[in-house]
Amino acid sequence: MRIELLHIDGCPNTGPAESRLREAVASAGLDGVAEVGTRLLSTPDDAGAAFFAGSPTFLLDGADLFPGADRTTDLACRVYPTDAGLAGAPTVDQLRAALLAATRQR
Repeated sequence: MRIELLHIDGCPNTGPAESRLREAVASAGLDGVAEVGTRLLSTPDDAGAAFFAGSPTFLLDGADLFPGADRTTDLACRVYPTDAGLAGAPTVDQLRAALLAATRQR
């Protein structure tokens, strides 16, 4: 299983998103089961070659963990609804829930 964080250069949410993702993977018991990585998208062609819906985008085996956003080739930011309002990255709890739901469907 491959979990990938897609991001753009200069995205202020990349650091928090990666930290939260790694915490969610660990708390979901997926350490050692899932390969976690990041991918920098530098051009619209890079974005078009992946399922990219803005930075950061979280993929599990190529599928968006938070479906519903439109794909884009724009090197732009993405926002996520959280209990505290819109944010530049989902919470650890949201990521853990998305990971567990996606792995149950596999």
